[in-house]
Amino acid sequence: MDKVEVYDTTLRDGAQTEGISFSVADKLKITRRLVEMGFDYVEGGWPGSNPKDLEFFSVVREDPLLRERVTAFSSTRRKHISPAADENLRHLCACGVKTATLFGKSWDLHVINALNTSLEENLAMIRESVAFLRERGLRVIYDAEHFFDAYKHNPDYALSTLAAAVEGGANTVVLCDTNGGTMPWEIEAVVQQVVREFPMVRVGIHAHNDTGMAVANSMMAVRAGARQVQGTVNGYGERCGNADLCTVIPNLTLKCGYPTLPPESFGRLVELSRYVSELANVHPYPQQPYVGMSAFAHKGGVHVSAIMKEPRCYEHIDPALVGNRRRVLVSELAGQSNLLYKLRELNLDLPSEGEVARQILAQLKELERQGFQFESAEASFELLVRRAANGYERPFVLESLRILTELQESKAVHTEATIKLRVGDRVVHTAAEGNGPVNALDNALRKALEQFYPGIRRMRLLDYKVRVLDGAAGTGAVVRVLIETGDGQSNWVTVGVSPNIIEASWQALADSLTYGLLQRGG
Repeated sequence: MDKVEVYDTTLRDGAQTEGISFSVADKLKITRRLVEMGFDYVEGGWPGSNPKDLEFFSVVREDPLLRERVTAFSSTRRKHISPAADENLRHLCACGVKTATLFGKSWDLHVINALNTSLEENLAMIRESVAFLRERGLRVIYDAEHFFDAYKHNPDYALSTLAAAVEGGANTVVLCDTNGGTMPWEIEAVVQQVVREFPMVRVGIHAHNDTGMAVANSMMAVRAGARQVQGTVNGYGERCGNADLCTVIPNLTLKCGYPTLPPESFGRLVELSRYVSELANVHPYPQQPYVGMSAFAHKGGVHVSAIMKEPRCYEHIDPALVGNRRRVLVSELAGQSNLLYKLRELNLDLPSEGEVARQILAQLKELERQGFQFESAEASFELLVRRAANGYERPFVLESLRILTELQESKAVHTEATIKLRVGDRVVHTAAEGNGPVNALDNALRKALEQFYPGIRRMRLLDYKVRVLDGAAGTGAVVRVLIETGDGQSNWVTVGVSPNIIEASWQALADSLTYGLLQRGG
């Protein structure tokens, strides 16, 4: 089948997401990753519009590969001036890229009410701007803003704006559902019409997600003949976001057979999704199709029993195709199949049936009733199972813990933790300060244990979350604490639950160090 070009606009449209701001270094890292994976175009932003984009394009200009793949974005010339006099178009020509993406007005409503010009002048703005860039050796992708709304309101004029771009020499015309309000069947009908009208150019789709249809609309456009899809990694974008390329790409190739990225890049889609979310400082969405942590997670015992026999029973693809993995969750819904799967996964030599298994499942369900949650705290679950095995030895045992917090008006808060632990046949008693009770507890625990287990120095607390489980109980509510810890090689999550936040924190913190010692030794 015909290749579908993949055009990424994470660095422009994605950067318009509320709360996201990429540095120049971030933009360059993402650009290089996308180029390396074989994305056809990476939209870099508006050259000359701000110091950040100016610096970004100055780096791109010096790299031949980036110059070929990165596109610069701008608008058509302003009304009643020549293209040569338009500052935005001059910046496009000077930024060093080989492809320019130009957007213009398709909707007569916008032309009259927003641009305050005539319909004829708007057509001239489009035609002359595209021609100006083509004459200077640039490929031109023309983005027809609000095209579907324009087509519904005045189809003849909407098509005439595309004709103006094609007359100017545009290589690709992209139909934009800028307001994100068009339905998939409308997309299909309009794209079919445009493909018939303009067989000499490539047609693209740029979908926004205001009705939750961005991915569906992108798919329907390709089905109707579009051969370029624009979108963003993880669906980032203004308002409700753009079409999520992490979903569109595998849908097109794995489900419909259209070539998109090189085959070797599909196994890196999960890595790409998480890499961009890290740079965007946005927590990954667990239920994101294909690449989310929960995309291939199984919780119900019946489901787990089935996938152990035949994964296709509850998985639409092999998770490894996109770089993901199958996960079996343990909870109050778990059955023996879940336990068997986890035992195999953890390489634990425990019987999956019989009294030990029944005790583990009963303990698991009782702990979940109390508020524990092991779906995301798999390290605590593994410890729960290992403690049921014969021969398990705890690396340390708490004898006592006391935390003192002194608060005085207009003075810094003083917190000290005193801890007594038993390690083997020795007892250690020490104290440490911190900027709060949990920090003081962490410092005291590490101080006590590092003489026995030097490897603890490599372990770092990465995240600490507290959730109130019953808000109606006010300050007497039970809280759940989740702690994420890492040692530079891997990260793990542990959980604690108690009406006392210090006790819950102790449970999660003690498990975090215990698990790290179990995995890496002392």
